[in-house]
Amino acid sequence: MVREEKPRIAYWLDNNLYLNITNQCSNDCWFCFRNFKQGVGGFNLKLEREPTTAEVKAELEAALALRRWGEVVFCGFGEPTARLDVLVEVARWIRKRCGGSVPIRVDTNGHGYVLNKGRDVAQELRTAGVSKVSVSLNGHDEASYAENCRPMLGGGFAAVLEFVKKAVDAGLDVEVSAVRMPEIDVEKVGAVAESLGVPLRIRDYIPCFW
Repeated sequence: MVREEKPRIAYWLDNNLYLNITNQCSNDCWFCFRNFKQGVGGFNLKLEREPTTAEVKAELEAALALRRWGEVVFCGFGEPTARLDVLVEVARWIRKRCGGSVPIRVDTNGHGYVLNKGRDVAQELRTAGVSKVSVSLNGHDEASYAENCRPMLGGGFAAVLEFVKKAVDAGLDVEVSAVRMPEIDVEKVGAVAESLGVPLRIRDYIPCFW
């Protein structure tokens, strides 16, 4: 059940404010919430259309006025770097509006360089004021990644590794995340994260089949 019918750009969970700037995604993970639910936390995240930068800022301004948030996170029912220009412009606006008082994080599938060829995505994020990226890696090699995440592009696993390396080089705080479920060998994913020099965060899987 969702709290209201209108799809939300800005929503919140606990102490964090989240931004749902797109429903586009280069993966079709079989376990993804958006395949089974209209939203999370009582918020409808099924966008009727891609919001403009002005619309994102307007909803964000209203949410920022409610309270002081622990973190602003670009994370919704799509891949934020699929709309890199909007992401970067809004991150710059947040940094100008809030200064350094509110950390900015991007939750990503790590396909940013494939989706934005010719652009230094990690450096653009860093320059815009993003401080952290959480990169989803639900597989330990191309085969397991393809089976779980069903990427719509070739070399999806390699693209994630490239993104992580470049994000580290850009000076971002980087973590890799994986969902705890039988189809994912978290120990092997952890070994991949260790080889990249970044921590692994395990997320509990919440079944959607009811």
